[in-house]
Amino acid sequence: MYATDVMVEEHKNINYMLRVIREICCGILEGAPVDADEHRRIIDFVRNYADRYHHGKEEKFLFPVMESRLGVPGQSLIRHGMLVEHDLGRAHVADWENALELYEKEPLTTHKLDILTGAMGYADLLQRHTEKENNVVYPYGEAHLPADDKAVIDGQAREFEALPESEDVREKHLTFLREMMEKYGVEYSR
Repeated sequence: MYATDVMVEEHKNINYMLRVIREICCGILEGAPVDADEHRRIIDFVRNYADRYHHGKEEKFLFPVMESRLGVPGQSLIRHGMLVEHDLGRAHVADWENALELYEKEPLTTHKLDILTGAMGYADLLQRHTEKENNVVYPYGEAHLPADDKAVIDGQAREFEALPESEDVREKHLTFLREMMEKYGVEYSR
């Protein structure tokens, strides 16, 4: 299915950023300074590429159809699994950003710890989340949704991908991702 193929590719990009986040957090543990501007740019990537752009497509196009067409299993999988994890990810990012603001006002070790907790809480959650979507949610939808529903989802995804705003989001955030991968030695993998 076109839509889920695109989403799997986006998961690869998100997971590259999660590896960058891990490298940054390890650096801080080893004594590197907290680069607040860099954290803010990563939070921008997370909010606008991973959440609004990627999760937005899932929440607008794929998940509603899975909930309405796949009965209790689809509802449970989406409503009590994927959507809960999307919200938990947003909470981790809010905590991360709040800790960053507190650290800038008063650079205490406890605030630094909270930065690491928010960042790594998000990274760990999203890494597991993308694995579930790639290996369970998307294959379940592809196997059980009627062909006409899949065609509608694919059409919506293609229209969304073709929007100039979507291209702008991809260009901006994937350029930043490449910059961060190079800086932190995160290599592309298959």
